[in-house]
Amino acid sequence: MRYDELTDQVRARARLPDRRSAERAVRATLETLAERIPDGLADHLAAQLPTEAAEPMRRVAASHRGSPEERAYRRDHGERFDLTGFAGRIAWRTEHTEEEALREASAFFEVLDAAVDPELMEKVYGVLPSDIRALLPEARAEIDDGGRSGRGGGAGGRRSGG
Repeated sequence: MRYDELTDQVRARARLPDRRSAERAVRATLETLAERIPDGLADHLAAQLPTEAAEPMRRVAASHRGSPEERAYRRDHGERFDLTGFAGRIAWRTEHTEEEALREASAFFEVLDAAVDPELMEKVYGVLPSDIRALLPEARAEIDDGGRSGRGGGAGGRRSGG
């Protein structure tokens, strides 16, 4: 998938007003995802993305600082934060509300899920906590939790109220 296709699809699914907003949403979601997942997995995901989309993920992984123990932990596990932290980071980067950030991230995950290798997406989703996995496309969320989610409607099958 080309970068313009990726951003156009995110723009349409998230109902964003223009390409610049879609690019900002893509970049913010990828940067936040790169902070949350192990660095090696972020590198594998970046390898399947267009160069313009891969660059933010690689930049985040390369920027991890701290003690050798902290860097090793991030390399193997990623930073620990929940859906509220995920939404807050995207909102801060896009200068949108957290609700808008969640809608944009959900749209992005739908596009990403269709664009990259399914086995890699299984690994990405496998390292995310259940509250962030609530942003998954409906079909994958049901497969991942054996259909127990009880999710209805909402952006990307996201649960309302929890």
